[in-house]
Amino acid sequence: MKKNICLIERIIRIVVGAAILSLAFLGPQSPWAYLGIVPLLTGLTGWCPPYTILGFSTCKDDKCDKSGGGGCGCS
Repeated sequence: MKKNICLIERIIRIVVGAAILSLAFLGPQSPWAYLGIVPLLTGLTGWCPPYTILGFSTCKDDKCDKSGGGGCGCS
């Protein structure tokens, strides 16, 4: 899987996903909060399936590959 999410977006996805997921245990305790797993997992892996299908990437250059190398911040 080629990473297609830049570092800033990954951090945002992880924070937002964890916040939404925490609502399953704290606050209103709604089962809908388990949807927070989606942004959390895409943030942790650095790969977003819809981005791949649409040919979209937030990485700044083509050096961002499986190794996460390059200057795009996708490590």
